[in-house]
Amino acid sequence: MGGTSSAAREAARPATTGRRGAVVAALMLSMALAALDATIVSTAVPQIVGDLGGFSVFSWLFSGYLLAVTVTLPVYGKLSDTFGRKPVLIAGSVVFLLGSLLCAVAWNMGALIAFRIVQGLGGGALQGTVQTLAADLYPLKDRPKIQSKLSTVWAVSAVAGPGLGGVLAAYADWRWIFLINLPIGAVALWLIVRHLHEPEREATAHARVDWAGALAVFACGGVLLTALVQGGVAWPWLSVPSLALFGAGLALVAVVVLVERRAAEPIIPAWVWRRRTIAAVNLALGALGLLMVAPSVFLPTYAQSVLGLAPVAAGFVLSVWTLSWPVSAALSQHVYRRIGFRNTAMLGIGTAALILFAFPFLPYPGQAWQPTLLMLLLGAALGLFQLPLIVGVQSTVGWAERGTTTASVLFCRQTGQTIGAAVFGAVANGVLAARLGGAGDLDSVTRALDSGTAPEATRRAIADAVHAVYLGAAGAAALAFLVLLLLAPRKFPVLND
Repeated sequence: MGGTSSAAREAARPATTGRRGAVVAALMLSMALAALDATIVSTAVPQIVGDLGGFSVFSWLFSGYLLAVTVTLPVYGKLSDTFGRKPVLIAGSVVFLLGSLLCAVAWNMGALIAFRIVQGLGGGALQGTVQTLAADLYPLKDRPKIQSKLSTVWAVSAVAGPGLGGVLAAYADWRWIFLINLPIGAVALWLIVRHLHEPEREATAHARVDWAGALAVFACGGVLLTALVQGGVAWPWLSVPSLALFGAGLALVAVVVLVERRAAEPIIPAWVWRRRTIAAVNLALGALGLLMVAPSVFLPTYAQSVLGLAPVAAGFVLSVWTLSWPVSAALSQHVYRRIGFRNTAMLGIGTAALILFAFPFLPYPGQAWQPTLLMLLLGAALGLFQLPLIVGVQSTVGWAERGTTTASVLFCRQTGQTIGAAVFGAVANGVLAARLGGAGDLDSVTRALDSGTAPEATRRAIADAVHAVYLGAAGAAALAFLVLLLLAPRKFPVLND
């Protein structure tokens, strides 16, 4: 590469020393905490509501956690580039465990929601910093190993989380759902403190933190994501609360731009969007978050209401994609080493678009193996799409920019999921209203089906609604394909390890 400056050598040199195996174990435990917490609470909601009350606001147990994780990702990414990964991961772990302990002693639903937000404030550090450290620990040729391990953690957590939450709620107490985090987190924290060592960097002594930018990003993201999460649920889309939140969010966007332009070390630096590779990956993974909503949110309803499956069997139809996803991700290195990161990702998302487009053509009511097969193929396609993009984009930046880059990618994916939940929820309810003459939404209709009071026409209406959602998800996949084709460079500008 020719001559290299001392600053560039510092940015490129390994970020960690110590026992790598112990550090990897800590990262997997930390990722398991974040992944389990996204699913383990769902099956315990009846017990929680029965004990604490607050049925009208229990959805904020999930929304509050999601909001806190999403809006803190950019902040933690920048802090990890400024102060190092270890202090950020330790601080995030402590906050997450504190939030878990507080959730376990919550005395009413309001307190539990507030403590879930505290958990989310730590969860943002776990998600972003773990992914960044995974790239720090391994050179480019070995990064698929750690990424496939982390993908496996997510897959196992997605399958085991609801079942574990149900067992703890039924045979122990729902508070153990949060208490179980403490010993797991304590082991991960001890491994990080004991075995993760980062070389000292001169820049740390002169680091300046853009706290104004962090506050602006947090406020802007919180307002806009609240508008998307609650719109069409807590209030109509065109109501005063919805319009007020969107208006305030847009005003805060202008504040963020103004603050970040003046900051010496902005939380969201402009180069994240000026570099073609990073911008393309951000947009493509935002589309991934959007399309993931279709199967993860609507397929269980389809499986129970249209196919007539029990909840456990419906969960299995969805969970099969978590089996093929990590396997495909682990094998993707053999593809992108031949045809490149961009072309491998385009192959994966192009295949995913065809699979999603095929879903509405399944026979009615059909057999359970048909959507199960599609989900198995979809997981394989998305594993071929996501991992090459993450490994590729992390390999285009040095140590001093990797935390910010990784956080921007995860932030866009999380935001895509939030937008997808809002948009596809509106689509499903709109189709139902058209098919049933304006009677009810998806939740009320599926409850009527469960009670045995809904006619066959209602089942067909639900099938049509889910088909429309899958067509929208296929459109999101096609959008990601076009972004990579038109915006991403044919060959990622990978730095030498």
